[in-house]
Amino acid sequence: MSTITFDTFRFVETLEKAGMPREQAAAFSQAQQFSLSEALDSNVATKADLISAKSELKADLLAVKTELKTEMAEIRADLHELELRLTIKLGTFIAVAVASTAALVKLL
Repeated sequence: MSTITFDTFRFVETLEKAGMPREQAAAFSQAQQFSLSEALDSNVATKADLISAKSELKADLLAVKTELKTEMAEIRADLHELELRLTIKLGTFIAVAVASTAALVKLL
């Protein structure tokens, strides 16, 4: 919760100098002070709140970044495994094609 310094005496004095009766100026001053108090008691973020939120966001982003790096490493490993399997299958396919071609050449 924030606090604000509000000089009610000075506020009343200023209003009196402008021609407002003292009672009315005092009532207006109290109303103004109440309004400011209500505004500050509502959900207004303070500088400390913003600094705290910033720290939390940085921590969350760091956690997400770490998680993404881990997932990327897993995806790279999976892609490497798929690449090896594809290489083996392609090599097998080529070997079968060469063997089939050699067998056909011998038969003809």
